[in-house]
Amino acid sequence: MSTNSKQYIDKIMKNGKLDKETSDKISFVTFIIPKFASTYKMNVQDAYFYLKKYGGIDYLNKCWWALHTDNPFWAVRDMYEVCHNNGGMR
Repeated sequence: MSTNSKQYIDKIMKNGKLDKETSDKISFVTFIIPKFASTYKMNVQDAYFYLKKYGGIDYLNKCWWALHTDNPFWAVRDMYEVCHNNGGMR
């Protein structure tokens, strides 16, 4: 394991537990990707790869805090718009 990886893991772990922000982010991401998949009639793996390819995952990582405070409908729509603007089609 590289020194940078170890420092990152040490940063997010406290006494063997994830910090609250990281835990909340993981919970939201694992909720919203399946929601995106079901909205656009995709399986979860295809949805993940679509989001990854067209910038939706990057957007989700950067903006998850704001997205999680809104209705999931709007979060999914925003992720779709980001992907569409980056060349994604469905």
